[in-house]
Amino acid sequence: MRRLLQIAALALLLAACSSAQQICATDSETSHSRPSVPALALAGRVTDAANVLSAEQRLTLTRELDTFERRTSHQMVVVTVTSLGGRDVADFARDLGNSWGIGRKCHDDGIMLLVAPNERKIRIAVGYGLEKTLTLDLSQRIIDQRILPAFRRGDLPGGIEAGARAVMSAAS
Repeated sequence: MRRLLQIAALALLLAACSSAQQICATDSETSHSRPSVPALALAGRVTDAANVLSAEQRLTLTRELDTFERRTSHQMVVVTVTSLGGRDVADFARDLGNSWGIGRKCHDDGIMLLVAPNERKIRIAVGYGLEKTLTLDLSQRIIDQRILPAFRRGDLPGGIEAGARAVMSAAS
């Protein structure tokens, strides 16, 4: 009976933790199930490894993403890559975002707009904490209505900017 009361007390204590004291899984607890992550260094809020954006476009997007994060506390990055290395775009984006630690750990509220122009793949990856706000359906509509029309016109930077702004608006 005493052991049962100790377990119940521990459960109540854990449930009463404030959000700042939430217990989160550590990387060491989950890393054994993760496939290898892409070898790409985080260059800031905009990591343009495929060299799609001009310096001015990167700077403008960086400022907008910074403002978005200060306003909402959600971290968002825009990433272009030269290749997915044969990987599925969803897996690539998830693993890259996790390896970079995008979003607040205990809130899991990171967002990544990933574009692989050579493979013609786009992904809006969202942490579990924002999945109710930025659903798969909404993310697909943003891709279909904001990003792809510009890409079809040959305007990759315009599509990336329009998509990033639509994502920020939806997640605000």
